Amino acid sequence: MTSAPPHPAPAPPPAPAREPVLRVRNLTTRFRTERGMVTAVDDVSFDLYPGETLGIVGESGCGKTVTSKSIMRLLPENVTRIDPASRIEFAGRNLASLPEHELRRVRGEKIAMIFQEPMTSLNPVFRVGWQLDEALRLHTRLNRAERRAKVIEMLRIVEIPSPENRMDDYPHQLSGGMRQRVMIAMALCCEPDILIADEPTTALDVTIQAQILDLMESLKRKTRTAIMLITHNLGVVAQVCDRVMVMYAGRVIESGSVRDIFHRARHPYTRALLESIPKKGGRVKGARLPAIGGMVPSLFNLPKGCRFSDRCGFVQDRCRAEEPTFGEHGAAAHPVRCHFPIETPVKISVRAAP
Repeated sequence: MTSAPPHPAPAPPPAPAREPVLRVRNLTTRFRTERGMVTAVDDVSFDLYPGETLGIVGESGCGKTVTSKSIMRLLPENVTRIDPASRIEFAGRNLASLPEHELRRVRGEKIAMIFQEPMTSLNPVFRVGWQLDEALRLHTRLNRAERRAKVIEMLRIVEIPSPENRMDDYPHQLSGGMRQRVMIAMALCCEPDILIADEPTTALDVTIQAQILDLMESLKRKTRTAIMLITHNLGVVAQVCDRVMVMYAGRVIESGSVRDIFHRARHPYTRALLESIPKKGGRVKGARLPAIGGMVPSLFNLPKGCRFSDRCGFVQDRCRAEEPTFGEHGAAAHPVRCHFPIETPVKISVRAAP
């Protein structure tokens, strides 16, 4: 039996009148392949406000990581093309067209990123203290002694024990949780306005996951850093996010506050995601966990009409013939990309991350 829905939103979403720290409009990213150009992110738009956490969710291959790396311009330029109409507005500049030498001043200092796998993101041949010091050398005017003090301070903030000693360790000498903390320290050492966290708790045990999430939430409250959190874990979203953007096959298909998405999800795909995760109280003995049938469609062979139509239990003829627009269809307030959005409240609850 499912328990009452949790209260997932830790804080109300920002007022619409507030000025976003990041404004993304019509972001379209294509890759050159042997089979021709393929669109991995298709006309994505959203705002990110100071001091909020925006969760981006969806299955693997839906475009979450490509969206984040497009914002940071970290994709290989020889095979990547960001559409000229795309705008990534930060501090009055369009990052999509910013020259590389100017972008380097933004990347790491104003917008930082925590990558999915810290063992491959940290350089194995340099000590962790040197790698934190490198960011300070590039983006600050601190002298050597001041940088060392800052490195120790950041390691202490992320709760690395004995930071004076640990800064001389190599990445392989640290546990997975400690390496992820080093990545967070590196991302935050220049006090960025925006932190992009790509699956920051992947492959960590639940205790370490909770510690990492608590740490990010605490740092956000202290610094007002805006966080863009990419994750598969809807329990994590329920615990730490203010707003949610659901992506499918390269497009945004639903967006709203955490409460809107968890209690009034309108897109069949969002509903299916919510139904396919463990519930409080477990499930009936012998019953299988619901799953979304089929696979995310190939970007080379997208279905005509709605991209979710081949997997949707509510599909109608119009869905297969005409692609829906993204907007406020039906009675509810938050936008959805669906011809026939579901209007009934969600009758399930989600187990928040421990």
